[in-house]
Amino acid sequence: MYVLRGEIVDRNGFKLASDKTTFILYAHPMYYDHTPEELAQILAPYVKIPMSELAKKLGQKDKKIITIKKDLDRRTIREIKKKGLRELSFEVKNTRVYPQGTLASHILGFYNPNADTAGGVEYKAKEYLEYVDKTITYEKAPNGDIIYNIGVNPEDVSAPAKGKTLTLTIDSAVQHVCEKYLIKAIQKFNAPRAAAIVLDPKTGEILALAVAPNYNPNEFGKYSMQKLKNWAITDVYPPGSTFKIITIACGLMNKKINKSSKINDTGKMKIGWWDVSNSDFKSKGAPGMIDLIYLFEHSSNIGSIKVAQMMSDKEFYDSLRLFNFGEKTGIDLPGESVGLLPSIKNWDVATHAAMGYGYGASTTAIQMVSAVSAVANNGVWVTPHVIKYPKAEEEKKIVRKRVMDEQDAKDLTHLLVKSMENGKNPAKMNDFYIAAKTGTSRKPNANGTGYSNKLYTSMIGYFPATDPKVVLYVIVDSPNGESVWGSTVAAPIFKEISTEIVRLLNLTPDKKQPI
Repeated sequence: MYVLRGEIVDRNGFKLASDKTTFILYAHPMYYDHTPEELAQILAPYVKIPMSELAKKLGQKDKKIITIKKDLDRRTIREIKKKGLRELSFEVKNTRVYPQGTLASHILGFYNPNADTAGGVEYKAKEYLEYVDKTITYEKAPNGDIIYNIGVNPEDVSAPAKGKTLTLTIDSAVQHVCEKYLIKAIQKFNAPRAAAIVLDPKTGEILALAVAPNYNPNEFGKYSMQKLKNWAITDVYPPGSTFKIITIACGLMNKKINKSSKINDTGKMKIGWWDVSNSDFKSKGAPGMIDLIYLFEHSSNIGSIKVAQMMSDKEFYDSLRLFNFGEKTGIDLPGESVGLLPSIKNWDVATHAAMGYGYGASTTAIQMVSAVSAVANNGVWVTPHVIKYPKAEEEKKIVRKRVMDEQDAKDLTHLLVKSMENGKNPAKMNDFYIAAKTGTSRKPNANGTGYSNKLYTSMIGYFPATDPKVVLYVIVDSPNGESVWGSTVAAPIFKEISTEIVRLLNLTPDKKQPI
């Protein structure tokens, strides 16, 4: 039995993918009961080909099969079949259609019915999209005609069975906004790629997962596997200073620090055989005793390393594993990477220290946004997902686990908000508190040895900070320019996207409340 795939829609019922059935009409000269001219006169009104041209095509005596017309609809074929012309046959052609073009292409993936190959949600939800509740039984005559009897419903036979409609968590308007500003950014900074993820921290539902450049799944065959790849879940990179959120979270979880802790920031220090310094050490020197708000505001490498060093290898490692680093998040898309978290038996003083400011581990974008979402969700980590599940299925598929105390998570949010309010981050908003951190990290060489002169720039944060509804992560790979940092590249994109999100989701401003 031939089954049409079910439609894919966003959380508001906006159609993102559907099956389109067309037909190819053939003529078989060896079975002609009519002259080419007679056939042309009958068929011309249906196939929209001038009669003389059609007669000439039908009169090709050297061909056993003549293709008359492709892409005919079901109604036209039905009318032609009524003519009872045995010299004609038709072939069913099924095409997967993506009516919104490039929108959400790296989530949807693609589907090739001819080779039964797929990517993205099209691959992950294959069984659901092709599931049919009823079984249609009927017999066929040797010539392929249906033998109708009292048990055969003509409607079941004439219309193909259709799979279930799949609803995604994606909000198409939010997805469009993310894609628009990412495309603008890679053009402005001549960057090879960028990504943005928008997630509801309480439910784990992904409202947008945008990758630029995107592609048109209607023409997926034109693109390389590199372009089709959803690098926000497949590729790993050093997260840089955004990881300081996690380092401080681990310090709070292990009771090594509290929200009022002070740290002696010496500006630079020697770790094993190499020197580490703050990015502003040459211009500002050693700041001395700093609090955690200062640590975030000035992105202190030394402060973050010292917090990391307060924990034993096991304490730090176990805490990172709680946040799901070093393993898949379980997102319902194919190709997810586990990231790179060195085994604890391979840790040395350099690994431990580097981990503190975002270089010891390599993460995926989805790992980072899920980990920070746990802080936004008062310490509870939730599996990120793009498929909207019924309640019973959601309870089986979506993991919820407490990774840090609620008060520790709230304290960390407070520190992040204060650092944003004190600083000059261009992503600050007039009406909303944002708990956020920028990041800049050197890009590893392709051969895995050392670092290149290219950078990853990023920003991650959540808002309204007093009751987080959205976590937003923006990352741009290898932007070009004179002053390339998370604050100069990713933060302005974060501001553009967040400004539109608060309008689209009608979020309530929270700056009237104390923080």
